[in-house]
Amino acid sequence: MHISNNSNSIPLPHLDSSSTVSSSTDSENKRSTWSRQLDFFLSCVGYAVGLGNIWRFPYLCYKSGGGAFLVPYFIFLIICGIPLFFLEMSLGQFGSLGPIAIWKISPIFKGVGFGMAIVSAVVCVYYNVIIAWALYYIYQSYSVSWSSCENSWNTPNCVSQDIVSLQSNFSSVMNQTLFLNSTHGNSSLKVLLETSKMTSSEEFWLFKVLQQSAGIESVGTFQWPLVLTLFIAWILIFICVMRGIKSSGKVVYVTATFPYFVLLCLLIRGLTLPGAWTGISFYLSPNWEKLLTFKVWGDAATQIFYSVGAAWGALLTMASYNKFNNNVYRDSLVVPLINCGTSVLAGFVVFSLLGFMAHETGKSVEDVVSEGPGLAFVVYPEAISRLPVSPVWAFLFFFMVFAVGLDTQFGMFETAVSAFVDEYPNFLRKRKTLFTVFLCVLMFILGLPCVTQGGIYVVQLMDWYSAAFSLMVISLLETVAVSWVYGVDRFLHDIFLMTKRMPSVWWKLCWCYITPATIIALLLFILINHTAITYNSYVYPSWSIGIGWIIAMCSITPIPVVGAVILFKEKGNFKQRLINSLRPRPDWGPALEEHRILYKKSISIVSSRFEQKYSEKISLSTNASALKDCDVGQDDLNEVLPLQIESTL
Repeated sequence: MHISNNSNSIPLPHLDSSSTVSSSTDSENKRSTWSRQLDFFLSCVGYAVGLGNIWRFPYLCYKSGGGAFLVPYFIFLIICGIPLFFLEMSLGQFGSLGPIAIWKISPIFKGVGFGMAIVSAVVCVYYNVIIAWALYYIYQSYSVSWSSCENSWNTPNCVSQDIVSLQSNFSSVMNQTLFLNSTHGNSSLKVLLETSKMTSSEEFWLFKVLQQSAGIESVGTFQWPLVLTLFIAWILIFICVMRGIKSSGKVVYVTATFPYFVLLCLLIRGLTLPGAWTGISFYLSPNWEKLLTFKVWGDAATQIFYSVGAAWGALLTMASYNKFNNNVYRDSLVVPLINCGTSVLAGFVVFSLLGFMAHETGKSVEDVVSEGPGLAFVVYPEAISRLPVSPVWAFLFFFMVFAVGLDTQFGMFETAVSAFVDEYPNFLRKRKTLFTVFLCVLMFILGLPCVTQGGIYVVQLMDWYSAAFSLMVISLLETVAVSWVYGVDRFLHDIFLMTKRMPSVWWKLCWCYITPATIIALLLFILINHTAITYNSYVYPSWSIGIGWIIAMCSITPIPVVGAVILFKEKGNFKQRLINSLRPRPDWGPALEEHRILYKKSISIVSSRFEQKYSEKISLSTNASALKDCDVGQDDLNEVLPLQIESTL
């Protein structure tokens, strides 16, 4: 591998001994860093492990071949998930900047950073609504209000768990000789329980929590209990992030670890329940024929892509607060593996209780399984209400949902804050707390339509369009910019400066070829399989779909617009402007002076090699001479020379 022989990059700006890699002083560039490495690690785990691990992966695994689904799932983790995670974490740690300012690395791609910030901000708006739902259920857990039909919001069609259990018992009795020919009672019960029934947990969700309207065109009135819990959720977010990572980095010691305690408790309890192993067999029984279906592979890739949390800017942001020599390689392997392991663990928890619920109701697991909010706020509460001491289990479960959502919200919100604070440090850095208050208030106001009677339709619309298409585009451009424009060999060299370990050729192959090709294939898969948005049986009107595409384009539009502005501001003819806007700014590099010196001397070697137009390798002695011309000490020289030896092997 040769650092100089990299045709996948733009020529570097010349640096002489009098130039500085950064025009800013350390005091101007001073940013917070994590108090402890464990703060960062738990923040990453908490961010990556989101609600999708609990309410999407188990259902996806079940319907896509059970245990067979794990094959494409882990293949895409290796060729796409971990490489994207490693790339974004390394980029953030090396530059110590937010998702907008980091594009000093290649200014024409600055719009990608704006796209990351906008995606995170938009998702923050409705994601906190889910946290508000969880808070409301926590409040209702003391009475488990969804377990009976004797409430003001219930309808005559409500079926409590006692009646559903009666159906199960009655059905078994009907099979006995005594009732073999008695069909009248069975017919009546069937009409009641199958044609017009709605469980008490469903009615609680629809008629008490949401008071759901007929569609998005009927927004209705505010649900004031949800307005209150949404307000509380934003107050909690502000309290936890008002000091940035110094405060959120401590909160995650609870919010990132408590969900595992609850999952283990639920798993142990679930495995002791009747029907649990039936549910687990539905979850994991492999159907190898499913692997011949293109959609299964596409679903596996999609789940990995969204699960690891790449392209949102949060990984980049959190890594930007690392110390320069943090072992980013280790973190980039461990966190995604923990994330995927959590998904598999959650599947055991979910399906053990679904098996129990199926046993209690006399149904098949197929008839009770669900995904998304329906699993967390309808099916799971119904199962929990059947357990002894159900208020305790309900509190634990919904506090887990709250904690999981809060951790992910920390990452996305900090991305939005840091993106603009790092881009406009002179104005915002001293006013970061005030800016945080402003964003919390703004996002609370923008989220109010989500807590109306038609709010669930708004949440679905935002979730459908805000991230699916745009994240693919952002991740593809991010990978291309780093690997092909900045130069993959140069980026590997930057990682070496941080970790003192040269990444293997595997990462080069992934970042240059395998991962971009996978993203392109995944983008095509999404476009080919794109369908009109629906919510259950409700079909959205065309005007709302138009609003959805506007939401989607909010994060895409800045990419060409900002790129064009950057290009226009450069001097010279079009070719000169293009080259200048593609190559790194003179102030690109590590944040601290000691690391900038090391970076400067190493980049001088690379720059001199580019000037020779890749015609020949520079000898080790020439490299040493070039380094000495950079006016650095012999100790620094000894740190860089091993890289030159390794790179010429």
